[in-house]
Order: sequence, then structure tokens, then C-alpha cells
Amino acid sequence: MSDQTPYELLGLSEDASFDEIQAARIRLKEQHQGDGKQVEAIETAYDAVLMDRLRLRQEGKIKVPDRIRFPEKLVEPPVNQPSAPPKQLPGWLQRTLDTPSQADILWPLGVFSTLVVASALVPANLLQLVLLTGVGSSVYFLNRKERKFGRAVLLTLVGLFGGLLIGALIGQMLVGAGLISVAFVNPVAAIFTFVVMWLTSSFLR
Repeated sequence: MSDQTPYELLGLSEDASFDEIQAARIRLKEQHQGDGKQVEAIETAYDAVLMDRLRLRQEGKIKVPDRIRFPEKLVEPPVNQPSAPPKQLPGWLQRTLDTPSQADILWPLGVFSTLVVASALVPANLLQLVLLTGVGSSVYFLNRKERKFGRAVLLTLVGLFGGLLIGALIGQMLVGAGLISVAFVNPVAAIFTFVVMWLTSSFLR
């Protein structure tokens, strides 16, 4: 077998593919397992074939398989999952909510914050006057944005009664928990009313 070329020793033709060379090496090593000299001869022939292939590739006489030159081509590109469309608010809610400017937020905030402080400090007999001031302020801020006086009055009344209801319920809960006395229920209701009015006048239209 000493007169055999490396290709002949591996049982290959000179135009064998890389996969055929690998398969021949594995097959022959399994056949001659335990025969150290033969296994060594197979490995030597295998190395010689690879070196010959490398030389031929460098000379441009054989084409390098794409899977060796460009292994990334074997990786399937990820399938672009269509992104879920952003959830939109219902039309009626979009028509109701506003994107206020900084002034449309800060001016009402300053006014209603002052009224919150006043509702906590004034005597009980003046609390209705403070609430009336809040109602007038809410109508003014809403009407200034949209120039719809009737809608401004309607939204203000909704904010007024909604705030009073929420505030009264929370006030009763605080009384039941022993955190405030009954005398503070109305000021608590007024405070929540002004918070609701601020939200209404700033973020609704």
C-alpha cells in the first residue's frame, strides 16, 4: 500500500468532495480499528489530501463549497412577526379626552390647589362659597378651550356631583376608621371635588 497515493489509500478520486473525504476517513478508521499502523496511515493520507485540496483552492482550481465559505447562509433568517397594531382608544373616548398644553394643566392646578387649601381652612358656612368658586373656575377653563359653554357647564356638573359623591364616601370611610371626625367629612368631599374638577377641566373637552 506504500505505492498508493493518499487518494487511493482512502479509496477516493481526486475530485472527491469534502464530505466524501470525511466519510472515507471515518469508514476506514472503523474498519481498521485496533491496527495502529493502518490508522496512522489513514490519518496521514487524510492530512495529505486536505493539504492538496487547500493548495488547489488557493490556486483557484476547485471551488470552495458555499456552506464552508458562507456558513451563515445555512441559518434560516428569522421570520419577521408582524407587530401587533397599537391598541387605540374607542372613538367616543378619543373625542372626549384632550391633550392639554402645559398652561391648560398648570393654571387650573394652581386655582384648584388654592381652593383645596381654602376648603380645609374656611369655616363650614363658607364652604359652599368655595365650591361655587370651583364650579365657576371649571366652567371658565373648559369654555376657554373649546368655546362650548353648554358642554362646559355639563362637564362641570358631572365633575361636581361625581367629586362630591366620591369625596363623601371616602370621608365616611375615614370617619369609620377613626381617622377624622364627622365635622371633616364635608371638607374632605370638597377636596376630592376640586381634584375631579381639575382633571375634568384639564383633560376633558
